[in-house]
Amino acid sequence: MSATELPPGAHLATLRKARGLSQSQLARQANISVSLLSKIEVGDRTLSPAVAAELGKAMGLTMAQVFGEAPAGRATEASLSELRDAIRDYDLPEGRPIVEDAFTAAMDGAQKLREEVKVDKLLTALPGLLRDATEHAHAANTPQAWMRLADVYSSVYWLAARHRWMDMAELAVTRQRWAVEQKRNPLGVAVAARDRAGTYLNFGDVERGLTLVDRSIGQAQASLSGEEREVAVCILNLRGMTLAGRLPDKREAKREAQRHIRSAMAISDGLSGELKVHGLTVGPQNTFTHVLATNVDLGRPHDALALTDDLAGALTGLPPTRVAPTYINAARAQLDVGKLGCSPGQPHACLRRGPADGANSPHGARSPEGARLPAPQE
Repeated sequence: MSATELPPGAHLATLRKARGLSQSQLARQANISVSLLSKIEVGDRTLSPAVAAELGKAMGLTMAQVFGEAPAGRATEASLSELRDAIRDYDLPEGRPIVEDAFTAAMDGAQKLREEVKVDKLLTALPGLLRDATEHAHAANTPQAWMRLADVYSSVYWLAARHRWMDMAELAVTRQRWAVEQKRNPLGVAVAARDRAGTYLNFGDVERGLTLVDRSIGQAQASLSGEEREVAVCILNLRGMTLAGRLPDKREAKREAQRHIRSAMAISDGLSGELKVHGLTVGPQNTFTHVLATNVDLGRPHDALALTDDLAGALTGLPPTRVAPTYINAARAQLDVGKLGCSPGQPHACLRRGPADGANSPHGARSPEGARLPAPQE
């Protein structure tokens, strides 16, 4: 088993020992207790993103490196190389014709793979799709065509973030923003800002991520109207609450998180159900999943568990990209209050009884003792 295939706690121990640090030394530098660090390393406590970020800073690593990249097989490396080539050629269309119906079907197929968390198939599809979207955008040169290209880059970001390929994730959001600026699309700008804020989340720089979110909310409110404005502000607030929940100062974290929670809930409750917008789900159910996760990040597991009386019902109809992480977060809350176990009628009480899409994700569900947290949300 390679280092990146280890559970997060064991991987953390490997990183610490490689740097010649004792548990007490690392705990002191990261401003956490030795007891917490010890429990994380043996799997008795989950490695939260906030703690991973602090440990990373102490060791000169990113949060992604603390969690560990997902290992790539030979086939994955080949597709990854093709995808990097396609990203590199972002402004070099080949001038070949694109069949609209086939291209639309490929776009829809990629979105379905993303929703079903079929990451290997999505990786195989993305290089060709990105080249086709690049051709189409340059040839059509319409806001819609450039937005479709931006949507493909959003899927590249999503895939890269799940695998902790952070260099690719950062490049993808840069290209995504470039695409929406070719024929400026204010809603697309908001989606790109939401994804860019995710890269700050991945690297543990939550303060700058929150600055970006707040600035983007102001821009969306000024440049959009009607449902598009509501959608843009909501998705940015969802990212904002996630970032806020991982601030090191928990009083500030609670204050900032509540600000974003209130705004997201007020908007999502007024939407007509769950909306699908450029690869994202927006609505009261998706907001619920973010509120639950944020309560866990804030160290408020009882508040999180208070939301799980009918978890299966609350998640009905959501894509696996939202369902599986929510079961994992419920299990984290159970673990934090020392009540992890299975009981009839409470599927959230045991991670093994949640959806089984973890097998498709490099950072998906495992047993609670070795639970590898999902990559930052879609």
